[in-house]
Amino acid sequence: MARHYPIGLDIGSTSVRAVETSRGREGPWVTRFGAVPLPAGAVQGGVVQDAAAVTAAVRELWSSARFGTRAVALGMTNPQIVVRQMTVANLPAKELRESLPFQVRDSLPLPVERSLLDFYPMAAGETDETVTGLLIAAPKEAVVTAIEAVERAGLHVAMVDLASFALLRAASRLDKRVEAIVDIGAQITSVIVHDDGDPLIVRTVPRGSAEITEKLASALKIDINEAEQLKRRVGVVEGADEARASEIIREAVRPLVNEIRSSFAYLNTGDRQARVARLLLSGGGALLPGFVEMLARQLNVATEYADPTLRMRGRQTVVEGFDEFRLSAAVPIGLTLGAH
Repeated sequence: MARHYPIGLDIGSTSVRAVETSRGREGPWVTRFGAVPLPAGAVQGGVVQDAAAVTAAVRELWSSARFGTRAVALGMTNPQIVVRQMTVANLPAKELRESLPFQVRDSLPLPVERSLLDFYPMAAGETDETVTGLLIAAPKEAVVTAIEAVERAGLHVAMVDLASFALLRAASRLDKRVEAIVDIGAQITSVIVHDDGDPLIVRTVPRGSAEITEKLASALKIDINEAEQLKRRVGVVEGADEARASEIIREAVRPLVNEIRSSFAYLNTGDRQARVARLLLSGGGALLPGFVEMLARQLNVATEYADPTLRMRGRQTVVEGFDEFRLSAAVPIGLTLGAH
């Protein structure tokens, strides 16, 4: 008999998205999915600004998608989230969580009393008394606001997870190659680089596809909706019919490409000596025509779209209409897989 797990819920800048998976004897599969648009400004830079609008969108999503449970795994994406490697005292899990504020107090840009802390152990420290791993610190107010907006829709937040870790869980290829997964949203881009599943870099970049649309609209003096359609049609393909638009878009996307490049360059600082061998793209912003080829050329790394159903091994891996949703599904799929 199949079992239902918490729904993976991703609150983006332009929509709320969710995926339901079930697991039978053959493994997990996608059973339902859905997305509902958000009004402009309801979520800015990963932070809920209009809680009532988010609550209404989540309520509509559950009504339309008919999910089998009201328990959710909620994804968090915020430029203020800090993820850094640290060595801390090797304590039992409960004691470690309680001691984190005291162990990391001097290492955070935010006061510990305004942060939610977690620790992802990766390796033993230099002695048995220490452990090395990733410290995760998220602004408490932003997390609590998002949870309250979701629960006012009649749902229960069973767990909260980083969108970057969800990407890793859903789409990573574990073949002993250094791989980057980049999820491009409207205002936020999540970057995670890993070595056979072990995170090396986790970044949240405050840039996304909306910035490109705005620059195109401003340069051509056209409506934002018209600019969005033009961007999706022309992209960064050189020699396109709308040469002027393509040139503007290529210039507008350059800061984002530079952010991705600088993330990769960080691998070669200090004791790090690694090179990204493969780049996987997800998120609606990755659909820009010609963008895959542009990144492969400028970053000199094999680039392709991520497959968020990589670990869907069950009797049904997709449902009708899922293909149009696929590139935005990596985060919510990874969130629900984390609850399996």
